[in-house]
Amino acid sequence: MTKPITEADLHAAVDGRLSPDALADAEAWLGEHPADALRVAAYRQQNAALHRAFDAWLTEPAPPALSMSVTSTAHNRARWYWGAAVAASLVIGVAAGWQLRALTGNGGSVAAPAFARQAAVAHVVYSPEVRHPVEVGANEEAHLVAWLSKRLGTPLRIPQLTEQGYALVGGRLLPGQPDERAEKSLMAPVAQFMYQDAKGLRLTLYVRINADASRETAFRFAQEKNIGVFYWVDQKLGYALSGDVEKSELLRVANTVYKQLNP
Repeated sequence: MTKPITEADLHAAVDGRLSPDALADAEAWLGEHPADALRVAAYRQQNAALHRAFDAWLTEPAPPALSMSVTSTAHNRARWYWGAAVAASLVIGVAAGWQLRALTGNGGSVAAPAFARQAAVAHVVYSPEVRHPVEVGANEEAHLVAWLSKRLGTPLRIPQLTEQGYALVGGRLLPGQPDERAEKSLMAPVAQFMYQDAKGLRLTLYVRINADASRETAFRFAQEKNIGVFYWVDQKLGYALSGDVEKSELLRVANTVYKQLNP
C-alpha cells in the first residue's frame, strides 16, 4: 500500500513542486489509481497547451493603442492576459487534454465530438471526489432541476436509475465549449448529473444544449483508456453518459436514460 496522496499533492506534482521523494510517492500512487492518473495527465496537457498558446504573447510589446502611459499599459495588458488565460483554461484544458476516440462499426476509430471529450474529462475530474462530488445533492432534487433548467434555458429531467442499481448523488453546473457549427461562438452552461451504485462506482450524465436542433444522432460509443462514453443528440439537447464500467453495462444504463427522457 503506497502512501495516500492528496489533491494538493497531485497539483504540486503537475506543477513540478514536489521533492524527489514526494514525487516518487506520487508516481507510485498514480500507478495504483488509474482515475487519478488520467486527471494528472489531463492537467499536464492543459498546462502544455496554455504555454503553447500564450508564452509568445507574454514577451510581445504592447500595441500602440494601449501605450498611453506605462501604468495604464501594464494594467491593460495584465487584464487582457488574465482574461485570455481564463478563457483558454476552460476551452483548451477540456479539449486539448484528451484524445477521445469514437469507435466505428468496422473496427476503426474517428475523433469523438467535442462534447463527448468534455463529458469524459468532467467525469474523471469529479467522480473521484469524496466530500464535494456535486454542487447540489439529491436531497434537493427539485431545486437542482429548477436551477439547471434555468441556467441551460430549457426544461431538464433527471433520469431515475434506482432499478438499474444507481442512486442519484446530485448535480452541478459546468462551463461548456463553443460548438464549431454554432452561429455564435459562446460558452453555454452544461449540466452534469452523478449516480452511484452500492459499491461506490459512479456514472455521470452530461447534458448540453445542441447548437443544431434539427440534427439527430443514434447512440455512439467512445473510449479513452478505461473511461467509456455513450453519447447522442436528441433535438435540442446533447447527452453523454460516462463511466469506468463495461461497455455492455454502460449501454444498458444509457438505454434506460434514453427511454425515460423519451417516454
